[in-house]
Amino acid sequence: MIQFSKYQGLGNDFILIDGRSGQLPDVVVSPEKNWVVQLCDRRFGVGADGLILALPAQAEGDLRMRIFNADGSEAEMCGNGIRCLALFLADSDGSIAGQSWSIETMAGLICPRLEDDGNILVDMGCPFLDPGAIPTTLAMGASGLPQGEFNIDGTILMAAAVGMGNPHVVVPVKNLQSIPFNVWGPWLEQHQAFPSKTNVHFLEVKTPEQLEIKVWERGAGPTLACGTGACATLVAANLLGLCNQYAEVRLPGGPLQINWPERNGSVFMSGPAVALFDGILTPELTPYSTEKTVQPIGNDVGEHNVDNQQETTIKEDVLETEQAISTSEREAIVGVNDFLANQSLDSLIKIAGDSLEKRTRKRLENDGLS
Repeated sequence: MIQFSKYQGLGNDFILIDGRSGQLPDVVVSPEKNWVVQLCDRRFGVGADGLILALPAQAEGDLRMRIFNADGSEAEMCGNGIRCLALFLADSDGSIAGQSWSIETMAGLICPRLEDDGNILVDMGCPFLDPGAIPTTLAMGASGLPQGEFNIDGTILMAAAVGMGNPHVVVPVKNLQSIPFNVWGPWLEQHQAFPSKTNVHFLEVKTPEQLEIKVWERGAGPTLACGTGACATLVAANLLGLCNQYAEVRLPGGPLQINWPERNGSVFMSGPAVALFDGILTPELTPYSTEKTVQPIGNDVGEHNVDNQQETTIKEDVLETEQAISTSEREAIVGVNDFLANQSLDSLIKIAGDSLEKRTRKRLENDGLS
């Protein structure tokens, strides 16, 4: 049985799976791309912009985070995702305001903190401005960051690149509503100037302390929010002389407060995260399922009576799968199957509901509301 939680930050939503005790099998800790795609599918899976795994620390952190985009690719970091993870940790452990965590990511050690107002303040670390570190082939510009121009069907776009552990390109525009967002976004994401692809942010400057952006996220497409993108946008806009060191960055899902107090220091992001629901993955959605459930189709339907029109389970590649997984994973599969065989749907729903209720009670108690 794999339990999960669903959280969102400004509409950027994530499936979170807790494996801090080392209880997850390897096929979950290092998931196949196709499984992540299925899990994040909004019609055939749980539905999300990404999957976040909370794992045991490998170095000096309290825990390690792995995050996967909806297309199955692994991301170095995600600002909205780490806020969601922080609130999940607070809810799960009954943490109070002031609690912070050191979380190992592919972008380095990131330290979110639960604030008095319920928002999550995150030290996002120093931005990467060297072209090779972002990475990008754009040359260093006069403003102290990689800059260049792009010709898209005769339209010249001026752009600047910033790294926040993952790559970003920021494109100032006069009016966000008038741009061909769905054309320019994927075109820039996959441009050869960004060897690892890039997140794309179109920027409209409202005032020096208020920015508005539209996000085309690498591996996910249009998203309501991007925390690392908001940080990268402020850094780029500040170096280009378009905004102050502190600004509210408005995204389609809502605002984030971004502060870059020192040019050689960290960027700080503050914003909300919200718990949505808890659940349990069915055997068909578990990555180690060796069974496939199908319905009779075509002319075969007429050859079955009503009783035989029930779902038919077909064993697929069982021997190959058993050879590919470890003994511990086989034991996990047996345990899951035994558990599910002895549980009704109502009891599984109750387990998920009890988990959510327990975490909600902790949150309310800590807020002094119960």
